[in-house]
Order: sequence, then structure tokens, then C-alpha cells
Amino acid sequence: MLELFGYEFFRNAIISSLFMSIVCGIIGTLVVVNRMVFIAGGVSHASYGGVGLAFYYKINPIIGTTCFSLVVSLLIGALTYRKRKNLDAIIGAIWASGMAFGILLIDMTPGYNVDLMSYLFGSILAVTNGDLFFMGVTSAIVLFTICFFYREILAISYDEDFAITLGIKTKLVYFILMALIGLSIVVLIQEVGLILCIAMLTIPAYIAENFSNSLYKMMIIATVLCFAFAILGLSLSYVLNLTSGATIILFSIITLIASKSKIIFQKSKIIK
Repeated sequence: MLELFGYEFFRNAIISSLFMSIVCGIIGTLVVVNRMVFIAGGVSHASYGGVGLAFYYKINPIIGTTCFSLVVSLLIGALTYRKRKNLDAIIGAIWASGMAFGILLIDMTPGYNVDLMSYLFGSILAVTNGDLFFMGVTSAIVLFTICFFYREILAISYDEDFAITLGIKTKLVYFILMALIGLSIVVLIQEVGLILCIAMLTIPAYIAENFSNSLYKMMIIATVLCFAFAILGLSLSYVLNLTSGATIILFSIITLIASKSKIIFQKSKIIK
């Protein structure tokens, strides 16, 4: 295993996993606490339209996906803020429209057939130095924004009505959170693909929720868990010659099942 660190692609995979973990730990926690999993799923799948847009107009896929993902996340934010009726239908329509739009644009791109698998299931071992720069900047933006608006985000995450009485501009904070979700999705697409990214965004935070009593502790635990899953998944995928993104998700799911089983067992002992 140690000889792998001599290869640039593996070093890039480790560094990108660290950036992904920061994003997952912070934004994933907020997604779980605010019950926005389906909203995040809608953004992630609709962002495939940005991939198609980028290849059709021959621009950098990261730029195209980022711009499209931000537009979609803000659009979903506008449609879902304080509007809970038919929420699943709205997100489902945007979800399907974005993917269909991306697939059609790729079909119409002359002389080039995009490898759908790399965007659907990720390509962590193909991360370039340019990708690392984008991930690092995105992680810094997420970290700085959350630190700056931590008090406001904490308030709306647990009691939005109370946050309003404090004079917090809840609508602005909600849209900031939606924009951060959009940015995070682009980072995760590089690692595990848009099909699996919602699992990576939520499972570490869901596990961390059972072992923390505050929002920032939950973020820290989720970040550590995400990085551990990434390292273990990369190692196993190398040994068994498996797809890295799917293996990382498998580790996270096994840990989730184990943690939930332990909690259920402890509760049953207390009841007895």
C-alpha cells in the first residue's frame, strides 16, 4: 500500500478526499438537521444538466457543472422556501428535467461520446491538480461561510420562528445554504458521482448525529467519518480492484448499519 503514495494520482485522491470530507461533514450535517435530503438529491441529479451543457459548448466541465448546479439549487430554494405543498413533485420534476437536459445535450454533442460512468459513479483516481484547486477553494468557501453565519444557521436549523424573532434574515440564510449545497454537489461528483453523492453527503452526518450533542461537534465527527470512509474505501478498492466511489459508499453503509444496530441493542438492554 505504501508504494501507492509514490504515484501522483493516489496522492491527489487522498487530498481530494480530505476536501470532500470537509464539505460532507459541514454541509451534510446541515442537510440532515434541516431535513433537506430530498432537496439535496434533487440538486445533485439535476446538476447533470451542467455536464451536458459543458460538453456541448466545449467549456470546462467543472465550470459548467458549478454554474448549472448553483442555478438549480437557487431555483429549488425559491420554489421550496416556506412552500411544503407538493414539494416532492416539484423537486422530482427538476431532478428529472436536469438529467434529461444533460443527456440530450451529450447526445447532440458532435464527435464526442462522454463516459457517463465517470460522472454517475465518480472517478476519484482521475482527480487532476486543477480539480484539487477547485475543491480546495470550495472547501475554504464552505468553511468560511459557515463560520461567518454559524449563529444564524444554528438558529434556523432548530427553530426558524425563534430565529425570525431574533431579527435573523432567514430567507437569505436559506438561500446561502442552498448555494453551498450546490457547490458541495460539484465536489462530490468528482469523488463518488452524482448517483452516490447524496449517500456520502448524508450517511456520515446521520451517524454523527447519534454521537454528538451540538451542531459543531456533529460537523467535526461527520468530517472525520467521511475521511475515514474515503481512505478505507480507496484501500479496499486497490486491493480488490473495485470501483473506488462505490467501495467508499459501501464502507459508510456498513458503518451506519453497525452503529444503528449497536444503539438499538443498547436501548433494548436498558428497557429490559
